[in-house]
This record gives sequence, structure tokens and C-alpha cells, in this order.
Amino acid sequence: MEPLRIATAQFEHRNGDKAYNLSIIRQLAAQAAQQGADVIAFHECSITGYTHARHLSREQMLELAEPVPDGDSVRALTEIAREHQIVVLAGLFEKDDQNRLYKPYVCVDENGLVAKYRKLHPFINPHLLPGDQYVVFEIKGWKCGILICYDNNIIENVRATTLLGADIIFMPHVTMGTPSTRPGAGFVDPALWENREQDPTSLRLEFDGMKGRSWLMKWLPARAYDNGIYVVFSNPIGMDDDQLKNGCSMIIDPFGDVLAECRTLGNDLAMALCTPEKLTRAGGYRYKLARRPELYRDIIGQEHQSEQKVVWLNTETDSAS
Repeated sequence: MEPLRIATAQFEHRNGDKAYNLSIIRQLAAQAAQQGADVIAFHECSITGYTHARHLSREQMLELAEPVPDGDSVRALTEIAREHQIVVLAGLFEKDDQNRLYKPYVCVDENGLVAKYRKLHPFINPHLLPGDQYVVFEIKGWKCGILICYDNNIIENVRATTLLGADIIFMPHVTMGTPSTRPGAGFVDPALWENREQDPTSLRLEFDGMKGRSWLMKWLPARAYDNGIYVVFSNPIGMDDDQLKNGCSMIIDPFGDVLAECRTLGNDLAMALCTPEKLTRAGGYRYKLARRPELYRDIIGQEHQSEQKVVWLNTETDSAS
């Protein structure tokens, strides 16, 4: 494998405005390509918008969703990839030929769809069905996987994708700035975003504190370190429906170190060079070799009824104002 230059982006999407969101994806992809990137990754539902979907009926979801790969958005991503000679990863809502709804993340190059992954643990709309498989694919000789937002909270998903051969896991999110049972969590006041040019300090304190980055850094580097993989984290910045998101899209290496991160209070990208030698030098590589699955095969594989509760879905977001 040759070194791979990856960009991760953040931007403020518009609810349901696919044309606008794709225009920003095009701009940032062009910028990344000009800076030498081979790949650029965007956040979960970056094409369609995300949190507003909690208000949508099944009929409205079907209107917003598209077939993959035959829909207009994947064709637009392919045009962007072809025009700028860059691999593009982005998210949207999908409907299949039986009008079943999913939440996928796609990888597209100049020839079209390279990979599609459906979120295993969707929750933003009750009409979304969960995906049922992991995905591993290649970008320029590198084996890559995808896990969307909540999927990464279940650590078995990260380990399984790694054991299937992934060197890089793309982790698109729409996260942070929501209530939780953990100390310090909560919404970020949208007024701080409106006043960001006059008072960036107050906004940055919220974005970097336990509502945002400080929480992320408790677990995200561990996913990279424990598994000996590169992690490409992508997250929106700005208003997502009535919630404020803090961006900080970043790339983390197999040692758990942040190689690059978006730090502006607006649309941005960060880029890092991924080198193959780190994959075997990192501790996670040795720890995978030292595993003893005979000790825990039956424990991990025992019967279990999945239960998924998302606290903020039942919280009045007006309290953030």
C-alpha cells in the first residue's frame, strides 16, 4: 500500500436541501483535491440533513430518500469524484424497490459506487430499518470499513470490522451537544452560534467542553488505539434542525493520536497522510495477534435482546434556547 492522503470535512447542512448540501460537498471536495487529497469524507446524512427527520412521516421520508446507487445524489457524487479525481464518502436516506427505508453511507469514485453501508443502529425516525452486515472495501489498496455514529458506541462493531480486515474505519457522525445521563452533557445554546463572530470564546468553551470535544476524546482515540486502525471522524458544525453541533472532524492514527482536526467555527476540512507502517507498529496490531477467542467466543456470542434508548429524543430541545 502507498500512503493515502485523506480529508475529513465539516459543514452546516440545510434540512432536506440536497442541492445546497451537494454544492457544499462539491466545493469542499474541490478544495481537498487541490490540496492533494485522495479521499474526502463527510458526515452522516450530509446530503439530506439529519435531525429534522425525527419529525417526518413515512411518506415524507420516502419523498426525501433515494435509491442507491441509481438515485440523483449518488450520480452527483460520482460527477464530483470524476471532476476532481477524488474518492468521496457521504450519507443520505435510502429507499429500496419495496419502499423500505434505510440510512446508508456511500463511497463513490469516478466510476460510481464503490461501497454502501447501512447504519446498524438507526433511531432518528421510526420508519428506518437497521442494516444487517458489515462492509469492507478497498480504496487504492487500503481496506476500509464504515460505521455510522451510534454503531461506534457498540465496541463489538469496531472490532468486527477490524477483524474483517479494515485498516481505516470511516466514522461519520451527527453528534455532541445533546443531553445524556453522563455529567456535563447537554444542548449548546444556538444563540452562541449566532454570536460566534463577536464572541467565539464562549462558543468554543461549550464546543470543547464536556458537551462536545472533551466527551469525544474519552472514547474515539481508544477505538483507533485498541484496534490498531486509522479512524476518520466526520461531524457537522452549526445548526442541525434545532440542535447545535460542534464539528471537530478529525483523523486519528493507530496510536490514538489526532493527526488533523477541523478547528474553525464554520465549513472546513482537515487532511492527514495515512502511512501503512503504523498499522503494524501500533500496539493494537500486537494485541489482535494475542487474542484468545476460545475464552470468550461463547460469552460474546450468547443470546441477547438488543435494546436501544436515546435520551435526547424524549427531551424538549426548546430548553436549549
